[in-house]
Amino acid sequence: MNITRTNVDALNAVVTVEVSKNDYAAKVEKVLADYRKTASIPGFRKGAVPMSLIQKQYGKAVLLEEVNKVLQENLNKYLTEEKLDILGNPLPKVSEDFDWNKEDFSFDFELGLAPEFSVDLSAKNNLTSYKIIADDKMLNDQIERVQKQYGKLISKDTVEEGDDLKLTFTNEANGINNSTSIELDVFKDKKTAKKFIGKKVGDVVELETKGLFDDDHKLMDYLKVDHDAVHGLDIIVSATIDGVTNSEKAELNQELFDKLFGEGVVSSVEEVKAKIKEDAEKQFMQQADQKFLNDVTEFLLENTKFDLPSEFLIKWLQNSGEKQLTAAEAKAEFEKSEKGLRYQLIEGKIMTENQLQINFEDLKAFTTELIKKQMAQFGQMNPTQEDIDGIVARVLSNQDEVRRLSEQVMSEKMLNLFKDKVKAKSKEVSYEEFVKEMYGE
Repeated sequence: MNITRTNVDALNAVVTVEVSKNDYAAKVEKVLADYRKTASIPGFRKGAVPMSLIQKQYGKAVLLEEVNKVLQENLNKYLTEEKLDILGNPLPKVSEDFDWNKEDFSFDFELGLAPEFSVDLSAKNNLTSYKIIADDKMLNDQIERVQKQYGKLISKDTVEEGDDLKLTFTNEANGINNSTSIELDVFKDKKTAKKFIGKKVGDVVELETKGLFDDDHKLMDYLKVDHDAVHGLDIIVSATIDGVTNSEKAELNQELFDKLFGEGVVSSVEEVKAKIKEDAEKQFMQQADQKFLNDVTEFLLENTKFDLPSEFLIKWLQNSGEKQLTAAEAKAEFEKSEKGLRYQLIEGKIMTENQLQINFEDLKAFTTELIKKQMAQFGQMNPTQEDIDGIVARVLSNQDEVRRLSEQVMSEKMLNLFKDKVKAKSKEVSYEEFVKEMYGE
């Protein structure tokens, strides 16, 4: 067995594997001997079939199979020993005059090599790391919502100021048909709210979507319009009044505090606000972290330059699936997946250079915290360690779950690394300001 490599360029190589008779002959003979023991051919006793007949009937197929086994085993061993970082899999070069009747064979394989490049996490950038705060307006609004939620609901026939409405927004031409609950003061213009005053259940009010709310993104919530379609949407929608209610707000007393947070946890409006602020900002932190992770990813993709063995990868995509693709289909598939491949290489480089690894203890600790949070959402605030350990063990016995959780753990490690090494400016914003920053408005 002799294996050599010829580098075509920095991203492409050809590996030649020379297989001699000594590499496969003994294996072929053993397989044919085993066939002879079990072969059932009319006119011959079992185990007494002449080897020449076995050779004639099975020889070529066994030769192909055993040579292929030897070939793949030694090629994989070579790639490992040479520490070649390849993309895709080796592609065999088809030879029109290949002759299986020879004793010695030579096979050529094309390789696509991973590019050499560097990743500079400390490079100058214009990235922003957001800290989202729950401002006084948000806290007061949340307190009012809680009072309404736990207050006494009164159904009415006629709309008055301060009422809550159940509306169905429709516009057949634009495929809008959505029922939702809405407060009268949500409209940007007070004149819009006045259109509903005095109306009864079953009445219809025509509304212009342009400038209907202070933020066009609210159209996504109330009209169920796609994000791409809300900007500049200027149509007429019909708002059918399906119901009118008013809430007698709940008193801000200990009974309400206990309903919200458990008996004796908080005892004043100030403590309620502090609790709401704490919980809200934890959720906001997740959103801010995700945006930061996305922004760093885009920055690295844009600023980490390297070439790929594109022609090889397109050819590999043509032949790697169950169904062979045309050259055009493979090219389109490559263009679709190129960005993901580039980030996969960048991420792998970062992980290697910063020794980011996942061990079982990392995975177990992450899963444990996740289970605790999920149990708390369902009111199980103080589960026993035995219960938690049992659930964690069941989750980690599922390979699909292990793979999914491992990705989350690595994403968290990458985020922490980016926070430490990427020099981004810090900015404190309210949630409303964050949404505007996020959508570039």
